[in-house]
Amino acid sequence: MESNSKPDSPRRRRERRVGLVYDERMCQHFIPDADEYHPENPNRILAIWNKLQSAGIPQRCAVFSAKEAEDKYIAAVHTKNHIDLIKSISSKRFDSQREGIAAKFNSIYFNEGSSEAACLAAGSVLEVTEKVAKGELDSAFAIVRPPGHHAEEGEPMGFCLYNNVAVATSFLLNEKELGVNKILIVDWDVHHGNGTQKMFWKDPRVLFFSVHRHEFGTFYPATNDGSYIMIGEGPGAGYNINVPWENGHCGDADYVAVWDHILIPVAKEFGPDLIIVSAGFDAAVGDPLGGCRVTPYGYSIMLKKLMSFAQGKIVMVLEGGYNLNSLENSVLACVEVLLEDKPITGLSAAYPFESTWRAIQMVRKELSTYWPILKDELPKKLTSRKAPPVLV
Repeated sequence: MESNSKPDSPRRRRERRVGLVYDERMCQHFIPDADEYHPENPNRILAIWNKLQSAGIPQRCAVFSAKEAEDKYIAAVHTKNHIDLIKSISSKRFDSQREGIAAKFNSIYFNEGSSEAACLAAGSVLEVTEKVAKGELDSAFAIVRPPGHHAEEGEPMGFCLYNNVAVATSFLLNEKELGVNKILIVDWDVHHGNGTQKMFWKDPRVLFFSVHRHEFGTFYPATNDGSYIMIGEGPGAGYNINVPWENGHCGDADYVAVWDHILIPVAKEFGPDLIIVSAGFDAAVGDPLGGCRVTPYGYSIMLKKLMSFAQGKIVMVLEGGYNLNSLENSVLACVEVLLEDKPITGLSAAYPFESTWRAIQMVRKELSTYWPILKDELPKKLTSRKAPPVLV
């Protein structure tokens, strides 16, 4: 919901209360084979924290240690068998079986620290989200791992053990006294947020938006779940929005075009009470898994556009992002936006790809029945401005 209040004068304006969650206990989750490299490793959150410290950010924020999630909150989105597995997998009785159990799942590893790290990640997101909902914080960034958006109701998947964002979303909606009736989840990780989508597939209280590489179902997680025709079901029809890239190399101009012509118009109509960003930074420049080229400036612009909604009540939750330099710089840029620290500086002279305009138009057409604001054809003068395709 957009705020109608006038901005404070520079003299009266207070710095926004921004929460940060960081806890090195989440570094105890790592691949058990010391000789094997895995992109989802403890250095990700260490690099982010060191970057924020060097920029003097923690001193200007409310910093929280991680807090374990209670089973009853996790159980709102995960099965008992799933919870039992994640809780027990790090115990000694599983030492000889752990690797074999992990192999049964899609892109998962377990070690002695996995159980605690997963519970801390979910609990941390839940705690700061509650503080933002109550108005104790204006916004927050949860620097957590393992990530969560691929984890489904009954199984871990894609480096994700619990679905951290879904646990927090469900908690907010179930705690009626918090007054949160509508939540916008923006998933800008380069991979489709399959787990989150399925958990709120029929729920009109949650507008789930994911922009991701899809390539007609061949890019991870390599299903049709991320197609633009997957729009929700029953009362949730129209509340699930997928913008699937046909190719890699998408950058700032592509993402901003999607914001301007799909996400922002729909968000205005939806009027969220709170926004949660599944903040994966694997679409960033140089990411070894993502193959896209979003800059810290691009992430700043995307986040700034979201600040217009829900009185700026935004919780960012770390998902992917595996180029440490891009990761730490992108997170810093986003936290500075949350703090409303300084004007966003940068330049993006590029145009979107033709394939981006094609995806935007397909999504708008598919959803126009539910969101009439998307019915109008985009002018040719706009869509003719396109970048040449990248030759691979």
